[in-house]
Amino acid sequence: LVARDDIDLVCVAGPNYTHRDVAVAAAKNGKHIWVEKPAGRNLAETVEIADAVEAAGVASAVGFNYRNAPAVELARKLVSEGRIGEVRHVRVQMLGDYCAHPDGALTWRFVRELAGSGVIGDLASHGLDLAQYVAGPIGAVLAEASTFISERPQAAAAASHFSRGGDGPRLPVENEDHVLALLRFTGGARGVLEASRASVGEQNSYAFEVHGSTGALAWDFRRTGELQVCLDQDYQGAAWSTHRVGPSDGEAGAFQPDTAIPLSFDDLKVVEAKRLLTSIATGRPEGATIADMVSTARLVDATLRSDAEQRWVTL
Repeated sequence: LVARDDIDLVCVAGPNYTHRDVAVAAAKNGKHIWVEKPAGRNLAETVEIADAVEAAGVASAVGFNYRNAPAVELARKLVSEGRIGEVRHVRVQMLGDYCAHPDGALTWRFVRELAGSGVIGDLASHGLDLAQYVAGPIGAVLAEASTFISERPQAAAAASHFSRGGDGPRLPVENEDHVLALLRFTGGARGVLEASRASVGEQNSYAFEVHGSTGALAWDFRRTGELQVCLDQDYQGAAWSTHRVGPSDGEAGAFQPDTAIPLSFDDLKVVEAKRLLTSIATGRPEGATIADMVSTARLVDATLRSDAEQRWVTL
């Protein structure tokens, strides 16, 4: 496939254990790369993909789709313009229930050799990307991870991580269901991140808050077309208001001509594809690239090391 002359772009969206080999082979054959996070199973594999992309001079994109939400882009703009003052603290949550059932099948996602990390690479990577995209670089991490469901029933051949297991043997889960992390931003802010794939009652509960010296911002993916803002008010007793995304925000105008019509998850992937195609056409990176994934992979690696060694890890 990657050697064919009629193929210009390869989308790498299989299980994690396939990403490095497919992406590196594609890049070496001059194909542009669209790879799902977390790219490699670990930092070394992700760096290998990035090195292959750089050596080949091809364009790349990584599946950090949540940063493409117009409300998230507006939050980044307001922070960079100083509208909330000096960033002081950040809170990020990435909570889901897709692995909450104790009889959920043990697919590749739960096997370290096949997936790498668990929720840290799967969901926390999105949260770390959002935190850095909106509030700036993170320089140190202190984390604790937990596996709530230690065994799961063996998966059938075609099972997904939404499937229930059968009556076969129960096998050990080899990576984490949940992580809590304290974050130190290089600009001086502090942060808290929580990610879980086994939180009963939470479905796609992906959100952040950024608090500054003079204001604050908040976004929730489940209300993706809204940004909660607290701006231009007194320090105490300040009220929040809702900014509803309109055609002047991010890429919203490419989808809808009016205000308060939110983009869907799939629309955010369309934006991701558009930016990759623009990168190919212009030769200038646009959107999240493999370089952004390497930055996040270093944080994922630091989070795993912090949990293993029970200490702060500085990047």
